[in-house]
Amino acid sequence: MSLLCYNKGCGQRFDPDNNPNDACTFHPGVPVFHDALKGWSCCKRRTTDFSDFLSIEGCSKACHNKDKPAEAVMPEVKSSQGRREKGEELKPRGDPYVIQAPRPLELIQRPSGDDPLVKLDQKVSASLRQVLEKLQQTVTSQSDNTEEEDDEVKMGTSCKNGSCSKSFSGPESNKTNCQHHPGVPVFQQGMKSWSCCSRKTSDFNCFVAQEGCTTGSHLWRKPDQGRKVAPCRFDWHQTGSQVIISIYAKNAVPELSYVEANSTMVNIRVVFDGEKEFEQKIHLWGVINASSSRVNMMAAKMEISLRKEESNTWARLDLPPPTDMPTEEKPEGKGSV
Repeated sequence: MSLLCYNKGCGQRFDPDNNPNDACTFHPGVPVFHDALKGWSCCKRRTTDFSDFLSIEGCSKACHNKDKPAEAVMPEVKSSQGRREKGEELKPRGDPYVIQAPRPLELIQRPSGDDPLVKLDQKVSASLRQVLEKLQQTVTSQSDNTEEEDDEVKMGTSCKNGSCSKSFSGPESNKTNCQHHPGVPVFQQGMKSWSCCSRKTSDFNCFVAQEGCTTGSHLWRKPDQGRKVAPCRFDWHQTGSQVIISIYAKNAVPELSYVEANSTMVNIRVVFDGEKEFEQKIHLWGVINASSSRVNMMAAKMEISLRKEESNTWARLDLPPPTDMPTEEKPEGKGSV
């Protein structure tokens, strides 16, 4: 009976009666995600594509491991009295969205998000221009010396479908079924899953070892789809007069990237790393002055400085969606304050 190997980066099935010391190629380290790059702590190779990260070949050899790692246990949150009664739900105190309550007049006079968007002034740093010039020279040099690529799939090529650990070993590999996940990885609140499945886990090894939910054909080479939409890490902070949004996109192209805004909404589009595209639309928590806001493009990130209309503290970056009460639950005979 074949067993599943739980060594990191392996995920193959093996015969426990035939398990030599060099049967498994795996990673002894841990996954490292930093500045949109993904890799293993035991290796130097890094990639921005999650599928390529899963197909990075292990750097160590040993026998296969049949022992499933224990899932991380989430600590129980206790109340201020140190105990929680059975069935009692913990609820946050106060409104989690409000730090500084706006005056009723401000709510009435909040500008509409349908106002025309204006493109923010853009400044490109010298370091970014130098990087883009070098990349352009490299692409031009390679295009002058390119030859027709061989359409033949190389031996040992990993399947590009999510969660499939098979490698190309000849034409017979095309006849085998590919058990994979057609969705994308979802990391939220410490839980890991695939968008095509409802199964979730807090342990990364268990997530990588999850068997695919769909059976199909292997994908040995990704089709050339031109520019593709890619996730991009971004965060924000604020001062008394400004809100600063940082988009961590390397080598952004100034001619194809822009930021549009009105008083309450920001529309961001960044083309970076030659073929990747990131878009984000944000309905702002507060009100800004779009004409006094700026965009600074650097080699490692894009920084958006939004000028506040009033020097107040924002509780969050985006405005939470309205939670209208159902019609039957609204109190009758009472006007709004």
